[in-house]
Amino acid sequence: MRCEPVCASVTLRQRAELACPWLLLTTESYLLRMGFLLSKSMDQSLQKQQEFMLISGRMQLERQILMQNEMRERQMAMQIAWSREFLKYFSSFFGLTALGLTVGALRRRRAVLLAPVVPLSFILAYQMDMAYGSLVHRMRAEAESIMVSESERLDLPHGTPTFESIEKSRRSRAHLTSLLEK
Repeated sequence: MRCEPVCASVTLRQRAELACPWLLLTTESYLLRMGFLLSKSMDQSLQKQQEFMLISGRMQLERQILMQNEMRERQMAMQIAWSREFLKYFSSFFGLTALGLTVGALRRRRAVLLAPVVPLSFILAYQMDMAYGSLVHRMRAEAESIMVSESERLDLPHGTPTFESIEKSRRSRAHLTSLLEK
């Protein structure tokens, strides 16, 4: 059974309704069900993707923290190694200087020549404590004490930088640069 359009402005949908109205209804309900199933599937996929992004972000942050800690440990190890190497040279210098000044003070019978040995011995004691002693442990304990009891001393002058403050500064510099170029 074919239906002829009444006028030329009849759309394809209207023609389909006239020809087979039951087919159009089942097709629409099928598409709605498919849309619902696709939507549900897409929602599940989106939720899984969000969970994955959260987990991967957390893992990336943990890796960054571990990497920064390892870099800090390497820097501390290099500083201690430098102190030990410096101590070798300074102890040689101190030993030769102390020996020379002692011999000079005994020959000339002037105790004043031993005066430079006193500050040099303090420097040697500090370097020995830094290289092999507990200076690092005492410094860490003092730093922890400062962080707990004197935290206001650790604040930056204008507070912690934020994205907005950095962008404001960048824009003002860009504006000043553009003014200077004109």
